Amino acid sequence: MEKFVYLFNQGSADMRSLLGGKGANLCEMTNIGLPVPPGMTISTAACAEYYKADQKLPQNIIDEVRENLTTLETAIGKKLGDTTNPLLVSVRSGAVFSMPGMMDTVLNLGLNETTVQAVAKNTGNLVFAYDSYRRFIQMFSDVVLEIPKHDFEHLLAEHKKQQGVTYDQELSAETLRAIIDSYKILVIERTGSPFPEEPIDQLFLSIEAVFRSWNNDRAFIYRNLNKIDHNLGTAVNIQSMVFGNMGNDCGTGVAFTRNPSTGENILYGEYLTNAQGEDVVAGIRTPQPIAKLESEMPEVYAQFANTAHILEQHYKNVQDIEFTIEKGKLFILQTRNGKRTAQAGIKIAHDLAMEGLITKEEALLLIEPGQLDQLLHRQIDSNATLNVIATGLPASPGAASGVVVFDADHAEQLGKTGAKVLLVRTETTPDDIHGIIAAQGILTSRGGMTSHAAVVARGMGKPCVCGCEALKIDYTKKTVTVGQTIIKEGDLVSIDGATGRVILGLVPMVDPELSTEYLAILAWADEVKRLDVRANADTPEDAQKAREFGAKGIGLTRTEHMFMGHDRLPHVQRMILAENPAERHDALSYLLPIQENDFYGILKAMEGYPVCIRLLDPPLHEFLPSLEDLLIETTQLRITQSNMPLLAEKESLLKKVRALHESNPMLGHRGCRLGITFPEIYEMQMQAICNAAVRLTLEGYTVLPEIEIPLTIGKAEMAFFKEKIDTIAKNTMEKHQATFHYLSGTMIELPRAALLAGELAEVAEFFSFGTNDLTQTCLGFSRDDAEGKFLNHYLDMKILAENPFITLDRKGVGQLMKIAVTNGRQTRPDLLIGICGEHGGESNSIAFCHEIGLDFVSCSPYRVPIARLSAAQAAISKGENYGTR
Repeated sequence: MEKFVYLFNQGSADMRSLLGGKGANLCEMTNIGLPVPPGMTISTAACAEYYKADQKLPQNIIDEVRENLTTLETAIGKKLGDTTNPLLVSVRSGAVFSMPGMMDTVLNLGLNETTVQAVAKNTGNLVFAYDSYRRFIQMFSDVVLEIPKHDFEHLLAEHKKQQGVTYDQELSAETLRAIIDSYKILVIERTGSPFPEEPIDQLFLSIEAVFRSWNNDRAFIYRNLNKIDHNLGTAVNIQSMVFGNMGNDCGTGVAFTRNPSTGENILYGEYLTNAQGEDVVAGIRTPQPIAKLESEMPEVYAQFANTAHILEQHYKNVQDIEFTIEKGKLFILQTRNGKRTAQAGIKIAHDLAMEGLITKEEALLLIEPGQLDQLLHRQIDSNATLNVIATGLPASPGAASGVVVFDADHAEQLGKTGAKVLLVRTETTPDDIHGIIAAQGILTSRGGMTSHAAVVARGMGKPCVCGCEALKIDYTKKTVTVGQTIIKEGDLVSIDGATGRVILGLVPMVDPELSTEYLAILAWADEVKRLDVRANADTPEDAQKAREFGAKGIGLTRTEHMFMGHDRLPHVQRMILAENPAERHDALSYLLPIQENDFYGILKAMEGYPVCIRLLDPPLHEFLPSLEDLLIETTQLRITQSNMPLLAEKESLLKKVRALHESNPMLGHRGCRLGITFPEIYEMQMQAICNAAVRLTLEGYTVLPEIEIPLTIGKAEMAFFKEKIDTIAKNTMEKHQATFHYLSGTMIELPRAALLAGELAEVAEFFSFGTNDLTQTCLGFSRDDAEGKFLNHYLDMKILAENPFITLDRKGVGQLMKIAVTNGRQTRPDLLIGICGEHGGESNSIAFCHEIGLDFVSCSPYRVPIARLSAAQAAISKGENYGTR
């Protein structure tokens, strides 16, 4: 029979997919002799069985849990529900991939009116026993019975007020007894049934609740955000309880083996004395830094520091460790690879390699490519005069400005309109995930460096300031008061996640400085990657920025972007609306030197590297006045009869615009079809490229232009343009007695071009996949319409696993690319092939480009470092250039 339940001494770290990350690590720590409270893990396979059985726990799994519980009780010497020596357990979720705050936990399970008295007798501490019981009722009712947590918090706050205390640990036994009674009354009011007294019932109800929570809204949103498979399921970890809230020689905490914000090699974390585990991450009390534990409990601190070192050496990665101290004894409850900021991730990976713990290749695999983007964005200008109104904990670096919003739903709504918002909360909870995603940054008045807000923000690369106790937030009035300053919802506020500062108004920003570790990591990436990385750039400034970020050329210059300037557009419109070739030639003569200077600047900025220049691509109507606007103008002029000459001019223009209007312009008269019907337009651009190349060659520069024909459907079109390119290039070089190297090629963005790539390669010297349009034409999706109307439904219903405009559709678009690569290189073995769509900067898509043998990827300048690292990771993952320790 299949095994579904594993005691901690029966599993190991390599069983992660079955036991989840938390369960696998508990087993591994048990095996290496660390002080882990004993327990068992119900596997992710059991989760799948639960859903197959219509969300009911199958009997064979129930029997297996009972059998292992008996084994656990015998080993510990306590029994669940025993009236003299009761076993209390925690029930926690544990997915394969870390999902901080996304899943639900129940602590102190096994308490009832009888066992709570036994706990009080055994510990000699009635306050501790009652406090544990009221916590259990609240957690169980929230997670299992689905009674909102804030209803219990309201009752708790009322009882604190009546006793005149601020903190939970100040509550008396009498008040705690009253809280328990009021909690139980609330449960009856909300469910119609008493709170479950039987511990074994509590256990199985909790197990099912954890399995159920795998598909709650916040878990679903988190998995979508982090591209985690929805079918993986979660494991359930049942662990004997140890208590950090039995007195001042007890405590609980969370710590990292290195600073997750900066990467500094020091223990970093927080703890609370006389507290239970959830207190630290929930932000109910502001905890103490872990360094203070050395003076408060020196022996425990020394043991913890040694344990942290053992775990980092064992896992060869920074560890995020949860621990509890019970009566001066240390227990390790969990370890996992620590989430870190981009800055810290780079430094940690670099330092681990330099310390010899891992290889350079392993260091590259530790870094999430998308995080590099965080390092390239601007920070607050250190020379700026700032109106700092408060300072909190610097929980996640970077700076953000936005309008203050107090509610996650409102943040999401405003974010969808393009507004920049700052989510301000007393503390965030997993239910705020959608608002955190929409916000530019997060600011909380409570909570520490390992609170929910801090961990989630760091993982997303969003600035966050936590524990800013000077903030007095009033959700009813939608205001936050800092001293005499009152900030209303909608007011502009900025935060600096690197220093914890809260600043009134907008702040000036500056470009970031890149660390030596960052430069070293990318140098290592360049050593192992096979794919070249180019950039999409339309100006010399963009080209220079791309070069600074390590681009080895330009993969796409969009010439249509050069035509939109106010000094150019009138002449472009003259070119389009010309009645005869002579008029069109006159307009093109004006544009030729302008285009030449455009290409001169870009080729010069990329001197020594190839520059792929795409000839004019979009429909001509995009350069003309709106048809709707012209209709309104001519109608108004006809009605008023106020300016008849202007009316005649507008009507003439309207007639021409109507003639160029298309029902579906993105599949109409655009791309090389323009060059077929108006060859002089493309000839002007070809001439401008050749003129610029000759000028630079004569000045001593090495230039490598690549002239790209867009939207071809076959060999005949490409042959038509190749002849023109060769003729113009030859004549230009002969005229100026200068020689430069150039290539002629095409953008593959239509299925027919991909299918006929073998023929196209007879003429084209390079291919560049325009995957934005290739995705649209392959799937039959208009990107703007799909993303605005139905694509989310496809993703929610799992018809598509991912947005095909973000991550390359390997099954469809990818197959067309494979065909084009194979057939193209059969015709021309040295055919240069790359990709220039948005997918060129996305890690998964880059890995596919590596797999099918492309020569380069091209992306926006700021994504070049991401592409360099992703290309290296693709090579390492395929076993290429892999070093040894």
